[in-house]
Amino acid sequence: MSKRIPLSRSQPDLQKQLVELNNSVKKLAADAGLDPLVLELCKIRASQLNGCAFCLDMHVKDARKLGETEARVYLLSAWREADVYTEQERAALALTDAMTKLSETQDVPDDVYEQATAALSEQQYAAVAWAVTLMNAFNRLNVTSRTPVPR
Repeated sequence: MSKRIPLSRSQPDLQKQLVELNNSVKKLAADAGLDPLVLELCKIRASQLNGCAFCLDMHVKDARKLGETEARVYLLSAWREADVYTEQERAALALTDAMTKLSETQDVPDDVYEQATAALSEQQYAAVAWAVTLMNAFNRLNVTSRTPVPR
């Protein structure tokens, strides 16, 4: 494998801005009454879809610190078939999948949008959508840079 430019280290001011934006999204979610585990599940799911080992490692650890169970983390890649997620989590995960796969689908289907807005308030929906947007950005930076998983 070729060595890659570490984008987050080569442009620390831009990385800092992304982290600050992420903190704003967390505050939006908290102010909207959204369980922080919902955002962590979305971050893990987006990272699974994007193949970002660095972010998977980070957000699985973050979710576990918040009390997430091993079983729910293990089942996340098959969340549609697993009955361990709430209606709100399933709506957020469906939105995560649709937003992360835009290059394939070119759309967030109406049924996904309707499911999400039925289970999430407007502010919660915005928090999930922004969190997924940022996670996809972080995934792309880390995958492109081949950021190693900390040992």
